[in-house]
Amino acid sequence: MAGSSIGTIFKLCTFGESHGIAIGGVIDGVPANFELDLEAIQKELDKRKPGQSAIVTQRKESDTVQFLSGIFEGKTTGAPIGFIIPNENQKSTDYKHLEHTFRPSHADFTYQKKFGIRDFNGGGRSSARETASRVVAGAIAKQMLASLGIRFSTYVDQIGGIRFQSTEFFDQELIESNLVRCPDAQLAAEMENLVREIRKEGDTIGGAIRCVIENVPIGLGEPVFDKLHAELGKAMLSINAVKGFEIGSGFSAITMRGSEHNDLFKTDGTTKTNHSGGIQGGISNGMPINFRVAFKPVATLMQDQLSINTMGEEVTIAGKGRHDACVVPRAVPIVEAMAAITILDFYLRNKSIHL
Repeated sequence: MAGSSIGTIFKLCTFGESHGIAIGGVIDGVPANFELDLEAIQKELDKRKPGQSAIVTQRKESDTVQFLSGIFEGKTTGAPIGFIIPNENQKSTDYKHLEHTFRPSHADFTYQKKFGIRDFNGGGRSSARETASRVVAGAIAKQMLASLGIRFSTYVDQIGGIRFQSTEFFDQELIESNLVRCPDAQLAAEMENLVREIRKEGDTIGGAIRCVIENVPIGLGEPVFDKLHAELGKAMLSINAVKGFEIGSGFSAITMRGSEHNDLFKTDGTTKTNHSGGIQGGISNGMPINFRVAFKPVATLMQDQLSINTMGEEVTIAGKGRHDACVVPRAVPIVEAMAAITILDFYLRNKSIHL
């Protein structure tokens, strides 16, 4: 299956299905002799894993990563890092009724038409379970970027109509202090209550995640087709359920005048405002990179829905299985991972610009 890899120098290729033996990946282009904190990688996976709280899917997976190559005595060797994450709690019987039926707004129909075959157990390759492999690569990238002083702050800033209006950098402990990963305690409680209500109704709801990246060097990104914000957008839009990406002022720029939107320079090269979101001309300018990612409501409902089967007949499809009522709290480490993969790849690419 094409389209299973991302990156130019720091490159990740993932494999595996939701209800197969395991998922995993191969990370190529990893700089050698870097000491990894393997416990920190596992902690990132723990933020994404199912069953971590009462408001997420209750599928029980430890999501324990097993490294197969590329690491010796805790350090990277420069060889490809291969890893797997075993699937421990498959319940394929939950999906038997989907063998000849297409779920609305899922990839079932398009996969069947494109490939002529599909793994209907949990969506197979199209399942968001694949994103766990991205978190492993992103955790490695984050450690390397941290050694350069680059820091990430990623959090939920909206669920349904409840929005936290801020573009600030927040401490990780504050973000992790509640189930929805919003740094505002009052709004976090409101968001959590909303998700619980939606869950009781057998319905789902969407939301948004903000990512702020500090201390990114000036000069990352290419001027034309490989603009940094374009590649960040591609990385984010490759995540399951993502429907929108905006950077800096985003869509609010529509109502602004150039005189208020322009980021005026200070004498040290920084800017008085950051409507550009840390990227100008497709290249990082040294200001914090700031973007926002919108997630749709999860497509699987615990309600009956009208659909069609493989014969083109109308059918009623029942909601079964273990699913999130709102995916955004578990998606925070995924967004951060994809951002880290992209930034590290461009950092390594930038090393080849000058002799």
